[in-house]
Amino acid sequence: MGMKIIVTNKKARFNYEVIDSVEAGISLTGSEVKSIRQGDVSINEAFVLIRKQEAFIIDMNIKRYEHSTNTPTKLDPSRTRKLLLHKTEINRLLKRVQEEKLTLVPGKLYWTNNRVKLEVILGKGKKLHDKRQTIKERDSQREINKGYKR
Repeated sequence: MGMKIIVTNKKARFNYEVIDSVEAGISLTGSEVKSIRQGDVSINEAFVLIRKQEAFIIDMNIKRYEHSTNTPTKLDPSRTRKLLLHKTEINRLLKRVQEEKLTLVPGKLYWTNNRVKLEVILGKGKKLHDKRQTIKERDSQREINKGYKR
């Protein structure tokens, strides 16, 4: 069974130079999974933190599932959710974040084997001139592709 992308954080690849990425599971409730299945999720404002040897995604917004009958209504749509990673992976990421001054950002949310997975990007923040360079490269690639279509 393949990978089906639910949502992508386009700003992550624009604002950060991707150095490494890791696949992580997410601890979710049943109604959150149903909302994600409907596509009612956003990771654009989200970020990843490591606290006390555990990884968390903060500000990932999952809309409340309307058809739910027994879900607690107090469940916050943008609550902090635990990421499911091995201790060795968490330690490796934490070490690189501290030593190399890198950032952990969610890249994309997707289905794999009927499970929701999150691509966590280990990235270095781009400076303004790097972003301009990215825009130039994207525009020139677009022009090249236009030429081929004619």
